[in-house]
Amino acid sequence: MAARKRTMQPPLALETFGYLNAGGKIDHAVEGSPVTGQLYAEYFIPKKQTSPFPIVMVHGGSQTGTNFTGTPDGREGWAQYFLRRGHAVYVVDQVARGRAAHFSQSQGPVQAGNLKRTEQRFVAPKRFNLWPQARRHTQWPGGGRPGDAAFDAFYATQFPSLDSYPKQQELNRDALIALLEQIGPAVLLVHSQSGAFAWPVADARPKLVKAIVAIEPNGPPVYETDFTGAPDWFVDVGARKPFGLCVVPLAYEPPLKPGEQLSFVRQDKPDKPDLVRGWLQAEPARKLSNLAKVPILILVAEASYHAAYDHVTAAYLEQAGVPNDFVRLADIGIRGNGHMMMLEKNSDAIAGVIEQWMKKTLNAKRKAKRKPR
Repeated sequence: MAARKRTMQPPLALETFGYLNAGGKIDHAVEGSPVTGQLYAEYFIPKKQTSPFPIVMVHGGSQTGTNFTGTPDGREGWAQYFLRRGHAVYVVDQVARGRAAHFSQSQGPVQAGNLKRTEQRFVAPKRFNLWPQARRHTQWPGGGRPGDAAFDAFYATQFPSLDSYPKQQELNRDALIALLEQIGPAVLLVHSQSGAFAWPVADARPKLVKAIVAIEPNGPPVYETDFTGAPDWFVDVGARKPFGLCVVPLAYEPPLKPGEQLSFVRQDKPDKPDLVRGWLQAEPARKLSNLAKVPILILVAEASYHAAYDHVTAAYLEQAGVPNDFVRLADIGIRGNGHMMMLEKNSDAIAGVIEQWMKKTLNAKRKAKRKPR
């Protein structure tokens, strides 16, 4: 494992820290009557808070909250970055993941480990070149191969996801709502897989979600994309997402009638040659009025597989009447990152982009609220 690096930073000044579980219940239908449906959240409250709203950090697939509490080469993570700047932080382990106990697959079977996928998608995409942007990846710490200290430290943190993604969305939506009802309004920072949880949570409780920071959220809309390398690069895979952004229901306007489904159309051609042909709603598009109340940042790295399709998620939201800020890191001079950007060499620079967006957005929202009518 990578040793913790010494820094010249002062000690963290905390008012308190601890943990809680949110959601879930004793399930007598399962042998042994375990608790099911709960998430685990570790919280850190700084002595001096600069924001009234905590940040709830939710990891992606095959991960746990360790994504945010350190890096594979021993640096501080995003949790410490935001704590040092006065933000209270809640770091989540998803339902049935990490310290959110999961007895004997009581909530369903889990996925097996996948060393090759970890290398292809997260650590060394340049070596496999499965999507056009992969060759630009430069920011992973270390050599990016098994046996390298940073690789092994990261791979040791991998944790099986529930095999059913629809079940994940249902369970984590309910648990995150329970968490927000317990702690109050917060900024929801989601990554990858957990992007599909943010939309239904904010749709159901827009007053409790002060902003969504979507770090390469699950996508693209309607169908997942797999990567095949040149010359075709992309292929649609998996079942259709009936609510466009996710499998669980969203409150579209006008509402869907019983048995009615959303109608989708695929782009005739991609926006650029190295991007996917995305799916949007057929016009006239239904609106997501609850989501429109929540400021949204979608952040995309230069070399990630998400670089090929997250623009479609942004376009889908815009079409549904949901403004959002779509930022490609390369466009603001932050180059070479992959999907696990919060663990890479320049992770603090990316956290700085998020912090500036939150300051600007939340301040603007507060000023708008105070504006006389």
